Amino acid sequence: MSEPLLDVSDVSAGYDDMHVIEGADLRVDPGEFIAIVGPNGAGKSTLLRTLVGGTTLYQGTVTYRGDDITWTPRHDIIEDGIGYIPQDEAVFPDLTVWENLRMGGYTSPDGFEARLAEVYDLFPRLEERETQRADSLSGGESRMLAVARALMPDPELLLVDEPSAGLAPQIVERMFDKLEEIHEDGTSVLLVEQNVDAALGAADRIYTLEGGEIDDRGTTDQFSDSDAAERLGW
Repeated sequence: MSEPLLDVSDVSAGYDDMHVIEGADLRVDPGEFIAIVGPNGAGKSTLLRTLVGGTTLYQGTVTYRGDDITWTPRHDIIEDGIGYIPQDEAVFPDLTVWENLRMGGYTSPDGFEARLAEVYDLFPRLEERETQRADSLSGGESRMLAVARALMPDPELLLVDEPSAGLAPQIVERMFDKLEEIHEDGTSVLLVEQNVDAALGAADRIYTLEGGEIDDRGTTDQFSDSDAAERLGW
């Protein structure tokens, strides 16, 4: 088995004295699209925040490309090749679309124009809205901008928190089409998602997170045959 791109080992985390995640183990191999599904409040967002240093870590290690990044500051993690799209506050509302993308590309200023052209090709609507402030965008456009902003440094791994949250079904379908396109272009993806249907349509492998505990459910077919699928209403 090849060395994982991301390896999370025995991670427990939360906020101050409130434990949310207990003993989490997961891996993302190069080129994989991994989804973590679970009910609201299960700790999915907390897990992603932990990977970029946004929570209180009680134990465990996180390695990326074989290097220990457990205590690495978020800006260094981004420079190392990990993009992170939080569910909330993923863009700067007072800045224009172009300014948000410029901020996203601050770690690689020399390649800004080339990356801008690539994300505009992926999300043509953003080029049309280039001079608009982010707070004037629709919900779907705002999520597109969040993804595009995270893509500006050309990450090798993209962490995506609940991409379907608050979006109409047809926009959710379009968003997952874009995430699959990003994956097909060579970016590994780790997303957490409550919408099991959307996650299964895109992912290579599935983890479940319930009550703060994570389980590897294997391929989407294996997940479909598990008791977890029934518990999650799928």
